[in-house]
Amino acid sequence: MYDVAIIGSGVTGYAAAMYAARLDLAAVVIGDVDGGTITLTDDVANYPGYIQLTGQELAGKLREHALDYPVTLDTDLVTEVFRSKEDCFYVVTEKKTFLAKSVIIATGMKERELEVPGHNEFRNRGVSYCALCDAPLYKDKVVAVVGGSDSAAKEALLLAKYCQKVYIIYRREKIRPEPINAERIEREPKIEVITKTNVTEIIGDQKVNRLRLDNPYKHSDTLTVDGVFIAIGGIPNSQLAGKMGVLLNEKGEIIIDRASRTNVEGVFAAGDVVDTEFKQAITGVAEGVHAAYQAYRYVNEHDFVFTCQQD
Repeated sequence: MYDVAIIGSGVTGYAAAMYAARLDLAAVVIGDVDGGTITLTDDVANYPGYIQLTGQELAGKLREHALDYPVTLDTDLVTEVFRSKEDCFYVVTEKKTFLAKSVIIATGMKERELEVPGHNEFRNRGVSYCALCDAPLYKDKVVAVVGGSDSAAKEALLLAKYCQKVYIIYRREKIRPEPINAERIEREPKIEVITKTNVTEIIGDQKVNRLRLDNPYKHSDTLTVDGVFIAIGGIPNSQLAGKMGVLLNEKGEIIIDRASRTNVEGVFAAGDVVDTEFKQAITGVAEGVHAAYQAYRYVNEHDFVFTCQQD
């Protein structure tokens, strides 16, 4: 039996595992996406201690640090978590079941899809959610990024290194990246921002070739592009938590206190899946550390008799 099972193998999960192991907890990290969504980011320049590195490099460093301790890593998808009458948790994956005295949920979020006609038809044929993955495929072509967040700005800046033209299409009056990326957008002649506009349809033949807009651009309700990158936020991967009785907010985020505790005793949560407003790698890592410390307190301060056994 493990002292703590950490569900999620992104930077938050690895930070939690490293700290748990430093506190002499037997820890297992279980996740089906090694490194998490940060690995899709080309440029990380706001993580303390590193002036600039890629998301893959950052995830790799945290993974290496965690595994320098006696941490077990299992690459698998967790399908169910439940608590036995003996107070231990069963963490069930597609291949095996883990027993743990406490659980840290660091499952992150998945991309929010653009629900318009043509999206499903042209996914991977001009519709993408990852500039880092697909930007080289659009060398000297024209693309659009849908979204107005800092993530959308970063996608556009990366695409501008390859593409002839990059449009940012945003439904509100002004895009909202971090100030440094807003300045980069303004200085990049290949990027043009179209605001107060929604994409209502993705059109093409074998691949995407046009977007239909609800607000005409240069007297036309369609925009000619070779591809469209979606960056409209994410949906928390909180289904497992909800089934356990963990409280979620109206967005589906796990509600935690300042110490990463949920309403369920022995269950902690951290990272993009929780209800903190500012979601960054550094805040997720900090929450993961809080969660590990609280798991340590829970395991060591409660006089439970864990008698559950593997089926």
